[in-house]
Amino acid sequence: MKIDSHQHFWHYSPETHPWINDQMHILKRDYLPPDLQIEMAKTGFDGCVAVQASQSEAETTFLLELAERYTFIRGVVGWVDLRAENIEDRLAHFSGFDKLCGVRHVLHDEPDEQFILGKDFMRGIGFLRRLNLTYDILIFPNHLPYAIQFVSQFPDQPFVIDHIAKPYIKDGRIDDWAREIRNIATFPNVHCKLSGMVTEADLRNWQPSDFTPYLDIVLNAFGADRLMIGSDWPVCRLAGEYPAVMKIVENYISQLSQNEQTAILGKNAQEFYQMQL
Repeated sequence: MKIDSHQHFWHYSPETHPWINDQMHILKRDYLPPDLQIEMAKTGFDGCVAVQASQSEAETTFLLELAERYTFIRGVVGWVDLRAENIEDRLAHFSGFDKLCGVRHVLHDEPDEQFILGKDFMRGIGFLRRLNLTYDILIFPNHLPYAIQFVSQFPDQPFVIDHIAKPYIKDGRIDDWAREIRNIATFPNVHCKLSGMVTEADLRNWQPSDFTPYLDIVLNAFGADRLMIGSDWPVCRLAGEYPAVMKIVENYISQLSQNEQTAILGKNAQEFYQMQL
């Protein structure tokens, strides 16, 4: 089974999605499961993980309701305020939904680069493991040193880095990111999504070869058993349509064994998110 480990749904509104600016007009519309089904049918993907795109419990409820209606949504990564005093109760509430598999916070938009190390935030993270919930780490390369300190505090908590930590692909900058991504990969409970790369490249002029040096590094650092493919649809549409984006990774991993390809294309996501298939 092929699983897209990272995509989004939304009813667009400027208030709910302020990060969608005027240069992102293609995203200023509703994106819902029937739209994604068309794209998945073109590429042979069987299921997906719906990831939060706005920071509210209403967003989490919205995604869980979609997952109940559409069986191809195999899991939901929602949002809760991990700094809230009643975080244990809120996590317990959402854990009552079968398809909630993890949570995420848009860390790279926080003014404080060290937000991830906040006392209240880390207290909230501490409740995830007992509820069998994962955590998606959404950061830029400059956040990686803090993320390394963060994951070191939770050796039993499953983490996954979204979008290979958004390296500066357009500028060809790789060394600092590479050093830190290798460091964080030494923690065996940290996984990585092969997603979100096209929007860090030259949006209009990228070539598949632009991503090879970065993919080489994460494959070497994490190994095929801790990587998972993701589209970041519909955000990827800023730089390319779904089939082209997924082909970047599929073509790259064609050099690997069939078992390794199967792992990256679905098995790893199924196991990481403990999907009920």
